[in-house]
Amino acid sequence: MSFLSQVLPDRTPWRTLPDFRRLWVQGVVTSLGGFMAVVALPLQIKELTGSPFAVGAMGLVELVPLVVCGLYGGALADVADRRRVILLTEAGLGVLAAVLLVNALLPHPLLWPLYVVAAGVSGLSGLQRPALDALIARIVPHEQVPAAAALNSLRANLGAIAGPSLAGVVVASAGTATAYALTTAGFAVSVVLCRRLSPAPARNTDERPSLRGIAEGAAYAWSRPVLLGTYAVDMAAMLFAVPDALFPFLADDLGAPWALGFMYAAISLGSLLVGLTSGWVARVRAHGLLVVGGAAAWGLAIAGAGWSANVWLLLFFLVLAGAGDMVSGLGRSTIWNQTIPDALRGRLAGIEVLSFSTGPQLGQLRGGTVAGWTGTRTALWSGGLACVAAVGLLAAVLPKMVRYDAETDADALRRRAEKQAGEHLGKGAGQFPVPPAAAAPTEEPA
Repeated sequence: MSFLSQVLPDRTPWRTLPDFRRLWVQGVVTSLGGFMAVVALPLQIKELTGSPFAVGAMGLVELVPLVVCGLYGGALADVADRRRVILLTEAGLGVLAAVLLVNALLPHPLLWPLYVVAAGVSGLSGLQRPALDALIARIVPHEQVPAAAALNSLRANLGAIAGPSLAGVVVASAGTATAYALTTAGFAVSVVLCRRLSPAPARNTDERPSLRGIAEGAAYAWSRPVLLGTYAVDMAAMLFAVPDALFPFLADDLGAPWALGFMYAAISLGSLLVGLTSGWVARVRAHGLLVVGGAAAWGLAIAGAGWSANVWLLLFFLVLAGAGDMVSGLGRSTIWNQTIPDALRGRLAGIEVLSFSTGPQLGQLRGGTVAGWTGTRTALWSGGLACVAAVGLLAAVLPKMVRYDAETDADALRRRAEKQAGEHLGKGAGQFPVPPAAAAPTEEPA
């Protein structure tokens, strides 16, 4: 085996799974357009208000729709055609992008539509993400899960680097309206691509989304310390150390408004560098260590960014933070897709949405509030140190998550056997009939 083959990403899912390939391309298009709005929206709020709290408050208005729709979307993904859910929510996101465009074209843009759209985007994203994650878990064979996670992260980070970097230039030279126009166009193209996905009907065709179904998913997650640990670590990392709401003010503090887009892109650049050298992931079994070590590295790097008085040093630490976040994310994604039954995958994906999305929304509010009290840099470095402390505490109280090994964990071995049985029956990768034991949330905890 050559050195490059051991270092470069494993492209097996891309080469062998047509639906995975379609989702990957669709994700690139969505990222390029969507991240334009990620930069333009908080910048527009800053220009209209001049308030760090007003920017951080985006997290507050996004929180409730995300919680409600994320949980409901998880239940929906287990009883509806996952392709249809993805298609309809993607179309809805395009409509909201068009609303931002219309508002930006007004002689005097209004502030309240920005918060309304932010809440709507949060709700639709909460509905979509469980279906998207559950679809990927179904179409990717068990042994290709780490490679698929790396390729998906690579795709997301390509968009996250190109999108914000381009957005910084576009907003500075052509205004927020142009950025929103590109976002709208990106979603239009994405809808066309989503229509080409294969149907993914639910196996629980007689069920409907319900509170009982959500409760079953929550009970399963609660009975699995490994899953609880991944959710809690991600929540802590984002709650204490997400820096996005502070970037417009950091750029002003450092006298470098030109660097705003690069601040957003730097974290994704770090993640991309890990993704481009992710060949080692296929040989890792101790994914719990990746979750904890990567999250601690994220927090330390964010603290370093807060202590940096030079814009280039700050960008360097943000790159390191992105690398740590990517390592932790690869561990989380692999654990989720290797251990969760397909019949519960949507509902557990809904809980995942809460863990990796609610944290950033609350983190934006925390960052904006603390910055208003103590200053931007203090808000940054104190959050980074709090993240490291929280991750260390969680590792101490949830040792089973830290010790997770794909070759010995009972749930991982059970899921592998189910997929192999399905493939032996000729159902195709991931299209296995779910045995009652796999679907029941009352399995004995591993």
